[in-house]
Amino acid sequence: MTYDLFIGDRSFSSWSLRGWLMFERFGIPVRTHTTGLYSGTLAQDLTDLAPARLVPVMRTPEGIAVGETLAMAETLAERHPGAGLWPVDPAARALARWLSAEMHAGFGALRSDCPMQLLHRYRGFVPSAATQADLARIEELWSLARSRHGSGGPWLFGAYSLADVFFAPVAARIAGYGLPVAPPAQTYVEAHLADPPFRRWRAQGLTVGYDPVPYALDLPTDPWPGPAPLPARAVTEGVPENTQCPYSGRPRVEDRLEIDGRVFGFCNPGCRDKTVNDPAAFPAFMALLDRTGDRPPG
Repeated sequence: MTYDLFIGDRSFSSWSLRGWLMFERFGIPVRTHTTGLYSGTLAQDLTDLAPARLVPVMRTPEGIAVGETLAMAETLAERHPGAGLWPVDPAARALARWLSAEMHAGFGALRSDCPMQLLHRYRGFVPSAATQADLARIEELWSLARSRHGSGGPWLFGAYSLADVFFAPVAARIAGYGLPVAPPAQTYVEAHLADPPFRRWRAQGLTVGYDPVPYALDLPTDPWPGPAPLPARAVTEGVPENTQCPYSGRPRVEDRLEIDGRVFGFCNPGCRDKTVNDPAAFPAFMALLDRTGDRPPG
């Protein structure tokens, strides 16, 4: 059974990132639909999902619409008890719900002063006293979760859980504005930036250009602080090594990229461009890249 998920623009919609990670990170089948959050068609795009007025919104296979990420999280956990969305230990699970609820409802200064953007890191951003207070509380919560329950892995409760879903946009804000946090918190932020699903979300978002750019600040920028992508570029010439798109399986491979002197084809510019943005984020492409001896004749 497949769900439908309605999201906003990947580079800027923090709540949409949460909604998408709930499916992607726990292997729950979903079809994703992008709404006109910044183009003015949001209300029209959500017409059949009443009473929804914001993204993300999910629709269950039975046709039930569920908005608000906290409601979505609990609904999915209820429907997929074996997927591991919440920690198994009761004390850890209670704390994970607490942290997620506080994130869902709070930290208004951080949200207002630092809207999520996944394009670059601003240089010289000075957080307000209220934002610094939000960061201090966030670090307190992260430290508590890690000290009590985080020994089994890099995430707040060891294994990845819905609590990490809710704090992924916070990690993006800390990264995108160069916000000052202590080394343990920075390590947790870097775990998000290196997480392949997070990287896939960002790579897809970068395929869309904006003029003007939402939330732009008059500050210099540095490259995004996540893992440096492999050097790939779009090309119009060269014989692709593959005969099918690594994502769709379609035989049309006219849209091409070049990496390390090798050419690969895709069924449309979107498939190509997201891969150019971060090839290593896409296992299907990396499996193709690792193959040898399959170059077609000619």
